[in-house]
Amino acid sequence: MTLKKKLAYLTVPMCLFSVSGFAQDNNPLMVGSNVVVDYAKVTSKNIEDYAKQTIKDVGSMVNTIKSEKTVTFENVFGALDDIKNKIGTTSNNCFMFHWVANDAAMREKGLAGYERLDSLSTAIYSDKGIYDKMVSFKKSPAYTALKGNRKALVDDMIQGFEQSGVNLSPDKLAKYKALSKEISTLSASYSNNLNDSSQILILDDEGVMGLPEDFKQTYKLAERTYEIPIINATNETVMSTALTEKTRRSYYNLFFNRAADKNVKILDQMVKKRDELAKLMGYKSYAAYALVPKMAANPTNVWNFLNDLISRSQEKAKADVAMLQNEKRAETGVDYDVLEPWDIAFYKNQIIKKQYNVNNEELRAYFPMEGCLKGMMDIYQKLLGFEFKKVNNPSVWNDDVEMYEVYESGKLKGRFYLDLFPRPNKETWFYGVNIVSGKGDEIPVAMLLGNFTKPTKTQPSLLSQKELKTLFHEFGHIMNMMSYHGEFSSQQESKADFTEAMSQIFENWVLDYGIVSTFAKNYKTGEVLPKETFDNMIKARKVGSSLAAIQMLIRCVYDMNLYDKYNAAAPVNTDDIWTSIDKQLGIMDFYVPGTHYQANWIHVNTHPVYMYGYLWSEVYALDMFTQFEKNGLTDTKTGERYRELILANGTQNDIVKAVEEFLGRPSDNKAYIKSLGL
Repeated sequence: MTLKKKLAYLTVPMCLFSVSGFAQDNNPLMVGSNVVVDYAKVTSKNIEDYAKQTIKDVGSMVNTIKSEKTVTFENVFGALDDIKNKIGTTSNNCFMFHWVANDAAMREKGLAGYERLDSLSTAIYSDKGIYDKMVSFKKSPAYTALKGNRKALVDDMIQGFEQSGVNLSPDKLAKYKALSKEISTLSASYSNNLNDSSQILILDDEGVMGLPEDFKQTYKLAERTYEIPIINATNETVMSTALTEKTRRSYYNLFFNRAADKNVKILDQMVKKRDELAKLMGYKSYAAYALVPKMAANPTNVWNFLNDLISRSQEKAKADVAMLQNEKRAETGVDYDVLEPWDIAFYKNQIIKKQYNVNNEELRAYFPMEGCLKGMMDIYQKLLGFEFKKVNNPSVWNDDVEMYEVYESGKLKGRFYLDLFPRPNKETWFYGVNIVSGKGDEIPVAMLLGNFTKPTKTQPSLLSQKELKTLFHEFGHIMNMMSYHGEFSSQQESKADFTEAMSQIFENWVLDYGIVSTFAKNYKTGEVLPKETFDNMIKARKVGSSLAAIQMLIRCVYDMNLYDKYNAAAPVNTDDIWTSIDKQLGIMDFYVPGTHYQANWIHVNTHPVYMYGYLWSEVYALDMFTQFEKNGLTDTKTGERYRELILANGTQNDIVKAVEEFLGRPSDNKAYIKSLGL
């Protein structure tokens, strides 16, 4: 998942354009282009001053645009891109500290700096004087003469201004700005509440039955007492291996109630305010407003896409539920036992162990993080024509963080950081985070933010198959960022519902034994993962696959219900949306009364109207993968074509046409439908 932050949401008084009276000297963040930031020396004061200086500098840049007598592409659109790049780099650094800093003051100043820069961006994007200059240029012969990415930049920038309320009346624009600021504040509170959550499940010897011995020892507090933190890194193990149903149920309830005491109400307010903003902008729903710049374009297209997939998956999902329920009844000896949501992962795992002789927890021993990282990087380097060099003793914000430089034909191409393991107050999800866009001669900088299983005193970080897939996926986002070398910062990111495709494609590499066997080695014995075991792992993927597809579709439908079906006159309780979807599908009762998944689900907070994009993107990802199936998974020629045509594109060229050029034909959904077994 990439971190996408729109820099045109909020507003602050225009006096912020002339901040002065603070020191700039010795600030590690205030460095020239392509200079490495000395992150270890950054203080909360540095972050605050950095944001203030950027605001001051951008104020001067804005005044220059406004004072131009003659409008040209360079002095308006090129200058606006310079502004976006400057705000973006500063904003990205500030937000990164909000997510990863150990020090509370640094997290606070990071968020404050981000919000002030976001406000500044909205003030610019809703500036009628600048907009009028843009429109006048579009009416000129100079615009007609533009081609390719420059013409696209003009069109996209004008649309961005229009989507930021520039054509609203003064009173409505003030309302737009106020709503945007309120939404941003609520979103930050939601994230903070989730990141601050520190719930634990206390278990005795009976409660930990079935859990791996190393896992139990990691969380053993005293004799017969264990404290399991309720975090992403423990979820998979507990839910798939705990023999005692009470343990799974208790963990499930705690996990899906993280921050619920605050975030349910916050989400209610966010949905309401986003709906108000969309109506203010003349749209029927927030989904209709948010989809305008995306490939899907409108809610009707999204609903048709989702409903088609539901109709294809529904019956097989029911069969999966029956299979898991039968397994539960066979194990408990109770022929009327009902499959519960906290049972799904456990009984799926039981079937996989019995029928395919695959123990996913024991398989972790073949996938130590260090070996997986090296193996993965070797593959990406060969495939994309890159070379990665680890930086020794880098200046970073936490001792766990690693830094790499990326080279192409001996030339420095970019830098990335790896912040892979959970720690208190750190953002809890997985992201590819853009720091510097890499326009022109500027090299891109990015960070992989993860929450993978941590190493312990007795063993290294050992990855599950889900975590390995996530590692390849998120590193794909990093490669997307490292590949960009376009003219404009504004064109670095692709459309939101295509972004995931560029990294989803790389998940396929972990399904090939020739690839996996190059790094899957037992960390104790050095034994390579046996091919028979791997083949069984691949066969076992079909267990419960349609049920998993439906569970993903439920999240997509929930997201769309929140933001496309909202009724301000009679808002629906957000818990009731889950039960309503369950009734419509008729597969099983997925919703557990008393839980509130929507309170700890980052997507409906920071990425509204986004979930469908994972499936929309996957259609493209699997279609593009057919080229690697044909030419070889380590074929450098195909990999470099993919890098240049797709990863490096952003929005410089039409995405559909870029995909067609890579494929040599129009794209279709055949590979995707085949992957579903439908």
